[in-house]
Amino acid sequence: MKKIGKITIVLFGMMAFYSCTNLNEIILDEYNATTVTDKQAADGILAPAYALLPSIYQHTNLFALTEISTDEAILPYRGGTDWGDNGIYLSLHRHQTTSTDPNVRNTWNLILQGISRSVTAINSLKVNKDPSANLYIAEARGMRAFYNLLMLDLFGIAFQKEDLGDVSTILRTDKAVEYIRAELLAIEPIVETTTGPGRITKGAVWGLLAKLHLNAAAYRDPYGATLNHSVTDMDKVIEYTGKIISSGQYALSADYFAIFGNDNHTNKELIFAIDQRAELNGHNRMSYFSLANDQRPLPAYPAANGTDGPAITPDFYRSWVSAYGSVDPADADPRFYKKNVDPNVECVDGNSYNIDRGILRGQQYGLVYQSGAFVKCPDGKFKVGPLYNTRGKAPYPLVIHTEAVNFTTAGSDYSTGYRVEKYEFSKKSSSGRNFGEADIVIIRLADAYLMRAEAKLRKSDAAGALVDVNAVRAARTKPAAALTSIDLNTLLRERGFEFYWENQRRTDLIRFGKYEDSWTEKSNTDKNMRLFPIPQTAIDGASNLTGYLKQNPGY
Repeated sequence: MKKIGKITIVLFGMMAFYSCTNLNEIILDEYNATTVTDKQAADGILAPAYALLPSIYQHTNLFALTEISTDEAILPYRGGTDWGDNGIYLSLHRHQTTSTDPNVRNTWNLILQGISRSVTAINSLKVNKDPSANLYIAEARGMRAFYNLLMLDLFGIAFQKEDLGDVSTILRTDKAVEYIRAELLAIEPIVETTTGPGRITKGAVWGLLAKLHLNAAAYRDPYGATLNHSVTDMDKVIEYTGKIISSGQYALSADYFAIFGNDNHTNKELIFAIDQRAELNGHNRMSYFSLANDQRPLPAYPAANGTDGPAITPDFYRSWVSAYGSVDPADADPRFYKKNVDPNVECVDGNSYNIDRGILRGQQYGLVYQSGAFVKCPDGKFKVGPLYNTRGKAPYPLVIHTEAVNFTTAGSDYSTGYRVEKYEFSKKSSSGRNFGEADIVIIRLADAYLMRAEAKLRKSDAAGALVDVNAVRAARTKPAAALTSIDLNTLLRERGFEFYWENQRRTDLIRFGKYEDSWTEKSNTDKNMRLFPIPQTAIDGASNLTGYLKQNPGY
């Protein structure tokens, strides 16, 4: 969307106390410049409602909360110092997070800013005369509902706010679910089908409604010993996922990793995603975060490399091994790994060079880098060889990713743990941290199939569930073998295989009653940890409103 060239800017705080938590928002107040049309003004008003999504979904915000807190990802002190950050990633994994955690605070603040921008857009668009205004109001309401769904999922609350000058009403449990549901239903007839995947569409609304009903039991009773997944909720999941699947608008991708490729904006599997094309405001951190520091994916940019961040846990890797037995998961399932670098080919053309994707194990190979530049072969091509960890002093050890990774000194070495390169490394990222061409997936068609499968299974329709699961497994060019039976444990495992590193795992574990289990370095069984603490800065800032913002239990 185009930005308005000449505007008057005012500051608006979403709620009175947010001035204490850096949540003042810059908004568009006037668009009376002669060069600005009503349509341009409407575009500029709506754009901020979407613009914070890349920041929310950054590696240290939502990803840290939804993946490192689970059995899927772990981030130790690399080499005893790197990624230490005062132990916040250790605490996330161990379920010992506190209300002063900066990742929690940043995620909270960004989501609230998203709500604020959506409310601002709704109010401002009401006086816009362009025919697009009604559609844009619906999209802004949809984004407000989406941000509130994130808030409900992470913190157990939603904020209801209609007018700019009002203090938000805090909603919990049933009231929060019904508010978000009503907002999504209200816009369903208005939003369009073809403006996605980077904007709210009918498919996005159906997907969000399906997710809301699928997780409604956990939202209504977040600390329940047993979650009551009602038949009514499961019927709604089947209804809304069915609308997505039968619309004919979406298609499962034959190439699994194309879903996360640099040109995935046009991939038919995406239903709702963050528009991360490089010419906009995307970032590349999902690609560099787990990758080895000495892996340099771009012949054009020698400075672009990985950061030796999180690895998958041995527990998660073992779920693949358990599923496929004597067959290596890389040979059994196209979602596990895609080989791009042939270690037997010493010289490669830079224009066609791509690193491996998926779960990276063992000795790593890549472009040979010495003295600040890539080594060339006599024919001018780039030399490929085994990678060495050059952080310390020579002789340098090989970069060999091991299954074992934990918080011990040995388990925290730079090379420990199998790594994940799911999103393609941007060809335009000069540093490895800027510019992300790949849209970050929020909802895709495979999720509609597996949500429907789960709803069917919870209604005792195992046969119907199995059909949906196998439809996803069979869709790829080299399909995974069809399952012959399905139960809830197998379905959770299947969701792990399909959606690893996609911000789904924490919510899935809670819904399946597994979040209190033990894994790798985590043994805490406190059910209060299902929700994150409300940041202490927010509670302190709201202290003038008696009883307004209360801390979640257990913190």
